[in-house]
Amino acid sequence: MDANIIRELEKRNFIVHTAADETEAVQTVLGIVQSRSVGIGGSKTVKQLGLYDLLTTQGNEVHWHWTVDKAHKKEERDKAIACDVYMCSANAVLTDGRIVEIDGTGNRVAGLLYGPPCVILIVGRQKICSDLDSAIARIKRDACPENARRLGMPTPCAQTNVCHDCRTSARMCNATVILEWPMRIHREFHVVLVDKDLGL
Repeated sequence: MDANIIRELEKRNFIVHTAADETEAVQTVLGIVQSRSVGIGGSKTVKQLGLYDLLTTQGNEVHWHWTVDKAHKKEERDKAIACDVYMCSANAVLTDGRIVEIDGTGNRVAGLLYGPPCVILIVGRQKICSDLDSAIARIKRDACPENARRLGMPTPCAQTNVCHDCRTSARMCNATVILEWPMRIHREFHVVLVDKDLGL
């Protein structure tokens, strides 16, 4: 992992961990979490690493709206933001240490801005971008169309793989957040950089 990115993140007061692979990433996350309650935002990375099952098996209280039916998703999102730890991925990490998130419902960015005192972002190497323009382009090219298809959202990008800056109620790019520094509420903001492609 590029030492410059680690240094830039640390300059911004993020706590940086590096992992060579998925196994090391899981061990790192479990070491940070320990016995605390965990809320999870929408994240293919978390799912890919099997963290929900690992945490529940070891006895942690875990809340993730992906594990409940539609009628209970709002309640589960609210419980996730009230946990000790909030976990998801980033859509992009810039080489200057800023973190970029695009969200449709808002619970994921809410958990990163005002929620649990501890945040863990698990970031695959493909999400490291040189600047904001390339980060937004990557997210809208690689992440948004696939997420729209996964969620059954009838957005133009789900059909064409191209962002149309759509004006529909199904739109997924409703908020773009740039984290320049952990918020004052955070006692710990961990970024786990994994030297593998993970998530979208």
